[in-house]
Amino acid sequence: MDRAPFGFSSDSDQLPVVGPFLRPLLAELTAFRRDLHVHPELSTREVRTTARIAERLAAAGLTPHPFEGTGLYVDIGQGPIATALRGDIDALPVQEETGLPWSSTNRGVCHACGHDMHTTVMVGVALVLADLNRSSPLAGRVRIIFQPAEETMPGGALTCIEQGVLDGVPRIFALHCDPRIDVGQIGTRIGAITSASDTVRIELTGRGGHTSRPHLTEDLVFALAEIAVNVPAVLSRRIDVRSAVSVVWGQIHAGAAPNAIPATGFMSGTMRCLDGDAWLAAGELLDDVVSQVAAPFGVTVELEHVRGVPPVVNTEAETAMIEAAARAELGEDVVVLTPQSMGGEDFAWFLQEVPGSMFRLGTRTPGGETFDLHRGDYVIDEDALAVGVRVMAATALRALAEAGEAPAFPLPARTVRAAGVTGR
Repeated sequence: MDRAPFGFSSDSDQLPVVGPFLRPLLAELTAFRRDLHVHPELSTREVRTTARIAERLAAAGLTPHPFEGTGLYVDIGQGPIATALRGDIDALPVQEETGLPWSSTNRGVCHACGHDMHTTVMVGVALVLADLNRSSPLAGRVRIIFQPAEETMPGGALTCIEQGVLDGVPRIFALHCDPRIDVGQIGTRIGAITSASDTVRIELTGRGGHTSRPHLTEDLVFALAEIAVNVPAVLSRRIDVRSAVSVVWGQIHAGAAPNAIPATGFMSGTMRCLDGDAWLAAGELLDDVVSQVAAPFGVTVELEHVRGVPPVVNTEAETAMIEAAARAELGEDVVVLTPQSMGGEDFAWFLQEVPGSMFRLGTRTPGGETFDLHRGDYVIDEDALAVGVRVMAATALRALAEAGEAPAFPLPARTVRAAGVTGR
């Protein structure tokens, strides 16, 4: 396809902007993604990953700006910042089980959430925009953030914000892999697309003893069981049920023998909530509810409640921008409505500061297996890479066109039809 007229034809149909610039990079980007997959790194330890990103950006004539620790950002273009794009770079403490030739070589660590894809998409966007900028200077600046430590609580986004990465940024966009959506499609949603998420740890201590004489002990095993069942139940009656407060335990540990009541034990899990206000209310109630449930057993309770992240709340204007960019670049049927997830995502912290939107990138091979995130057998259809780059880069170009006095790329003299928002 000829690069002129740089994205729009002279008739009523819109033509892809990004595809012609991306095509020569796809083989390299696929290899880059596989290299990251082979060498995954946990949160705050993404040293090699950061170096690989910086090396490739520098080779393209760009200037990476490292954060303290790990991660970096890069600006493409000159003048005021029109938008930021964010990709997370860390892996999970999960053993890979895919059997792929490019499986993780770091035992017990793998990219089971698709952050290697997120990172590579953003590298691809940076290279495409740099190429576009050389061909015809962008009417403004795009900031691409390679964020560390998304998989921790409360998340690496906060440290990036503290280091000033959002200074001068009017809006921000992100994507996340979704193995429930077919490759070639993206999922969007106005409003909350994820949930609030906290971690909770409860440690009990008490007088142990023989299981034949529980009345002479402070039976903390029984107390742990009561807390596990009744704390979620009580919270569900103290908070608006429409907010869907969910407390789920992932660990309960106590004792070492069947006939001995232990003196210590603990449990840990997560508390999730669909609504930000209810999230705050549930956090304020949690201490009282745990204490009240444990009180009849006489045990000593120590609660560690770590505030995680609020919901990611997509703004309408920025979601419409993603949808219009995706349809112009890939076709009318590319956008689907995605449900709100109970998962947590620290991109929410960016959206506490500036408006923006996150979309779901389909990674399922049509007709193929449906995986889940955070599973060691999660396999991504690599055709999703091109989709992610094209949608993200096209969204950035639209943000430039809207923010600048001049369009971000040459347009015909006529007025271009604006794409509408998907019905909700």
